[in-house]
Amino acid sequence: MLATVADCQFDVERGPDWLLVKVPKLDADPAAPRQLAERLWDLLQQHFTYRLVLELDQIAVLSSTLIAQLIQLSTRIREHDGVLRLCGLSPYNRHVLHTCALEDRFPAYDSREEAVMGSCHPRQPR
Repeated sequence: MLATVADCQFDVERGPDWLLVKVPKLDADPAAPRQLAERLWDLLQQHFTYRLVLELDQIAVLSSTLIAQLIQLSTRIREHDGVLRLCGLSPYNRHVLHTCALEDRFPAYDSREEAVMGSCHPRQPR
């Protein structure tokens, strides 16, 4: 489902206890990264959840502005005992998080399924 929040469209899916949001390319609007946290917060409020998986595969570079927005959003979500997880990061963007010492705050997963599961893995049959 496409959701429009403050003139920005997100591809949004609702899973059990999670909101799954694919973030579009933000290059077209220079102000978009500065408003990302507020737009995503509005989406969480509309869906009555504080558990968010952000798919960032369309983001070429995690700029300092975008990282600041992720930190702001993460802080707000944590204040409501929620969870923010990232998936779809390029190897370069994973390196950016590592360089900024943010890989603990923003654990990166390869897929949305892994992000929802976190570090928990279903037991394998014996």
